[in-house]
Amino acid sequence: MKTPISTILLILFLFNLQFSFAQEIPFQEEVNKRALEIDAAGWEKGSAVFTGSSSVRMWKNLQDQFPDVSIINSAFGGSQADQLLLHLDKTVLRYAPAKIFIYEGDNDINAGQEISAIMKNLDELTTNIHMRYPNALVHLIAAKPSPSRWDKKTSYEALNDLIRQYATTHDNVFFVNVWDIMLDDTGKPRADIFIEDNLHMNEKGYELWREIFTPFLK
Repeated sequence: MKTPISTILLILFLFNLQFSFAQEIPFQEEVNKRALEIDAAGWEKGSAVFTGSSSVRMWKNLQDQFPDVSIINSAFGGSQADQLLLHLDKTVLRYAPAKIFIYEGDNDINAGQEISAIMKNLDELTTNIHMRYPNALVHLIAAKPSPSRWDKKTSYEALNDLIRQYATTHDNVFFVNVWDIMLDDTGKPRADIFIEDNLHMNEKGYELWREIFTPFLK
């Protein structure tokens, strides 16, 4: 018995609709690829999950710097907090982590997002995590100072101050201050801790981060 043409057309329409929707979700391909890499390497529940944008994604020796802690790095470059929300299950929730470290806000400010909107997204991320895992420790990482975005210094400082306040008024939420240690004696970003783009860090920069993150990973 032949399938009616109308049925075939409906199936094709639904397939194309589903495909188009998937294509419209920002960073879907990168998130899926990263999830496959993490699965291939193997992971365990109760790990510390690091996620967010490229400043975490490019922390290549993160696991080596903390050999006694099981770490999953699910960050995807270029992301903003609202985009991480779209992928929260695949980047965080499915791993049943004990600790979560989130780096968002850097790209958000640079893209012109209002600080109030960024805080709303960070609150949603934290709330969604705690709905699934009430005892998980959520660490919100301060936006870092970088030479290429120094013109937005005031906005970054305002965001970091609100994140700090948020952490002090919510249970199981912590503020990881990476801002201060990355400044030189004149109060500007250290020139020796960035690669050529003056946005992303070199190994020396990540060594400073190791110092800051150590107390939170003990």
